[in-house]
Amino acid sequence: MLSYKGYKADIRRDADSGVLCGQVLGIRDVITFEAETEQQAEDEFHKSVDIYLSFCQDLREEPNQPWS
Repeated sequence: MLSYKGYKADIRRDADSGVLCGQVLGIRDVITFEAETEQQAEDEFHKSVDIYLSFCQDLREEPNQPWS
């Protein structure tokens, strides 16, 4: 499990394609990402959270906070 800016993500490897698929946990919005390697998965997770936070700011909406 990865953690970044208070958000956590679960990563699993797709059995058919071998691609790492991740999803941010504990929020209503859906944030997903894919990568080939574990390092890329961590980078994509960070990028996805940053894009989500920027998107919420652009819309002037509060981002979902992870559930405790």
